[in-house]
Amino acid sequence: MNMDRTIIEDPVGKVKAFLEASGCEARIIHSDNTIFTVDDASRTVGAPPEQILKSLLFVTHEGEWTLALMSGSNKVNDKKVKRALGTTRVRMGTAEAIKAFSGFEPGGVPPVGYPTPPRALLDDELFLYDVVWSAAGTDHDFFPISPGELLRITGGVRADIKK
Repeated sequence: MNMDRTIIEDPVGKVKAFLEASGCEARIIHSDNTIFTVDDASRTVGAPPEQILKSLLFVTHEGEWTLALMSGSNKVNDKKVKRALGTTRVRMGTAEAIKAFSGFEPGGVPPVGYPTPPRALLDDELFLYDVVWSAAGTDHDFFPISPGELLRITGGVRADIKK
């Protein structure tokens, strides 16, 4: 994929530019209501919590960032993430570290649009749904996407990473 290297400061603009450059037809929707939590997102988009995409950023002890993408009703299993990455330690990024790495704030962390794309692990359970709803850079912007398309555009791998 040939992304224009122009720096885009707007969080939603970064996601939109990535989606367009990757040939993804997902369209970003803005809402006056927040999608900060899974419950907020579920109410706002009108989908069950299971179809809300959690985008959780982890960092290994080597300093590598990884996205754990999973169903909103599930929790991540750190041990399974370590095993999938082949590393001995991972920790969830702090809000400050995530903002410094990605430019995105908690509640709006998307699966794409990063200056340096992190590795992505997509939990197997996501593939039970035709569509999941993802944050698009802020806690008021989101887009629907199929798990298969999400796998393609993130360059991720399927993995069992839920508790």
